[in-house]
Amino acid sequence: MDLVLSYTPPLNKKCSPLVLKDDEDVAALLAFRSDSTCKIPLGVTVEPTEVCAYEKSGQESSDDTDGSHDGFHDNYFDVDYCDSEPIDVGSSRQTLPVFQNAERTSNDNGASATQPAEGNPPVDPLLQVTGADSTFSDGSDLHEGKYFNTKKDLKRKLSDIAMKGNFEFRTRKSNRSLWVIECIDPNCSWRLRASKIVPESTKFVIRKYVGVHSCSLLNRNANHRQATYVVIGEQVAPQYVGVEKGPGPKGVQTFARTELGAQISYYKAWRGRKHAHTLIRGSPEQSFHLNPGTVTRIEVDGESRFKYLFLAFGVAIRGFRYMRKVVGIDGTFLKGQYRGVLLVATAQDGNGQCYPLAWGIVDSENEDAWSWFLTQLKEIIGDTDELALISDRAPSIKKAISTVFEKAHHGACAWHVAQNIKNKFKCADIMGSYWSAVNTYRCEDFTGYMIEISNRYPRVAEYLENEVGFEKWSRCHYPGLRYNITTTNMVESLNSMLVNARDFPYVALLDVIQEKMSKWWNDRRIVTTAITTPLTSSRESELRPRFAQSNGRHTSQLNPITYHVKGGELEGVVDIFNKTCTCKEFDIDKLPCVHAVAAAHHAQVSVYNLVSQYYTKEYYLLGYGETIYPVGSQSQWDVPNEVVTRIVLPREVKEKKRGRPKTSRFPSVGEFRKRKNRCGKCGAYGHYKKKCNSQTGSTEGNPPTNVPG
Repeated sequence: MDLVLSYTPPLNKKCSPLVLKDDEDVAALLAFRSDSTCKIPLGVTVEPTEVCAYEKSGQESSDDTDGSHDGFHDNYFDVDYCDSEPIDVGSSRQTLPVFQNAERTSNDNGASATQPAEGNPPVDPLLQVTGADSTFSDGSDLHEGKYFNTKKDLKRKLSDIAMKGNFEFRTRKSNRSLWVIECIDPNCSWRLRASKIVPESTKFVIRKYVGVHSCSLLNRNANHRQATYVVIGEQVAPQYVGVEKGPGPKGVQTFARTELGAQISYYKAWRGRKHAHTLIRGSPEQSFHLNPGTVTRIEVDGESRFKYLFLAFGVAIRGFRYMRKVVGIDGTFLKGQYRGVLLVATAQDGNGQCYPLAWGIVDSENEDAWSWFLTQLKEIIGDTDELALISDRAPSIKKAISTVFEKAHHGACAWHVAQNIKNKFKCADIMGSYWSAVNTYRCEDFTGYMIEISNRYPRVAEYLENEVGFEKWSRCHYPGLRYNITTTNMVESLNSMLVNARDFPYVALLDVIQEKMSKWWNDRRIVTTAITTPLTSSRESELRPRFAQSNGRHTSQLNPITYHVKGGELEGVVDIFNKTCTCKEFDIDKLPCVHAVAAAHHAQVSVYNLVSQYYTKEYYLLGYGETIYPVGSQSQWDVPNEVVTRIVLPREVKEKKRGRPKTSRFPSVGEFRKRKNRCGKCGAYGHYKKKCNSQTGSTEGNPPTNVPG
């Protein structure tokens, strides 16, 4: 004899008592009691042990690895397959007879007939399987190689497909990095296997998928095991957008029956409605974790006046693991009432696009401000030999980098060096040789270009070697790894993007930055889904011409990993194991050169195996896998007391000068701007035609001869 505990939930007076069989049922009872103001009586009955349906059902389905129990009579609590650990609380399906339990007999005509096994009810002849092909597709858009942000997203997608396709599945194997499911019918061919892209990621990819069913109609059931409250809540959530109340639990039941073809209990509909409210309006906990890992710092002076600000979104910090470790830093002036300088640190993704890491607002570009900003940056990206910092040659930046970063390598922006050369030595005609020296991969070629420069302008060659240093601007002499990044153009692009927002107050400026980054992350995440190649689009287009160029090369094997490639302007010796080539292009860019492509073809090795992981589609997706959320209106903020009580006064500004305030900056060294007020008579700049003192005749219609081209 067993004691059976039961209770009647205060949801529907006509519902039957619910039996307490495990910890999950007790937890549900406690949830009812916490949400209800009335008392819930507990009933106690005595039943024989041999008639306990739960034990019978548990023995029959003990091989079901997802823990569900067919035959459990209670339909108020179902298995929640969207959770990482399934909850075994039963379902409302009754055990149906299967053909494995039936005996085959022959009639007088030689045809076989199905006889029910002893103890099972007779099988409806209309549901018997004939010899005809009964396979059907699940009607989904799933395919091998499709990505999902998390395992939960994949589970919810499969639950939606199962309900719309009127079939059920169960889990055969599940852990943090693997999920294997199959149709509930053991004789059905439908199955799916998915796993993580890489062990440290949360993203799942479908590895194997068979989307064709061969199961019987006996396995169709209106009380769908995949119709969890989470799935129901996600499906019904749009009906709560823009309304004050929305459908009640009975309305959710009707929605599930008419739109999803699933019969759900009142309690599950109530939980689904509650989950839909959370999705639309958010939960109290979500307000604290919209952008987890975000780093903010504010520095004030001795009089509590604003001095420095630092901001780095947690999404960008975590995504930096999948970017090349090259960071460009620069500053641009602000035009608001309190002026200041906006400092930026950005990386570059595998597709050649800007990947902003950190933002700062300081009083001016001085050594103290840069040291403070770089100290905060060091805390989020670290200091390693792999890290490269690219900037202009401002003395404050140079000194701050050498003080804060002990292991990282500092490189100079080649464009700023070129502008200094043109401004200081007035020798724009050697820029071709200079840029060839910047971009060459081999030191032998670099020496030849420097000889050309030295023969024409010895002072320029001395300036580049002694004052700047070859290791700062030359790709082949750089001690670290800066790939194909030789300038700070990625930072200048961010500054140009904010040209109008630089006039905003500080908070409004940061809002614009958040909106831009949120849009970039979302747009690039969408672009990733359209990429069908293993590499990003820009790297794929860069690598494709090298396949055609490698066709005419002669390749010979020197040892199991080394190949000699002849043909073309330059020969190469390729090491496919260490991913190097004597042309040095493969070594520096980490993208196979023509010689490496030819060697890979000869060795019957996929050329994609030789490409740096930073250029792959997987790393590009991982870098933009998370979402940057808006912070909401200030009235919704929950600010800690230590922040509320902190006093931050505005920065002192100089007395406002007369006239219109300047909104343009001083040009950088070597930066030329178009001059205004060109005279229509003489062609010179600085005056109008009416004020021209030139005695020459009008040259209207003809280009002036004294104006530089």
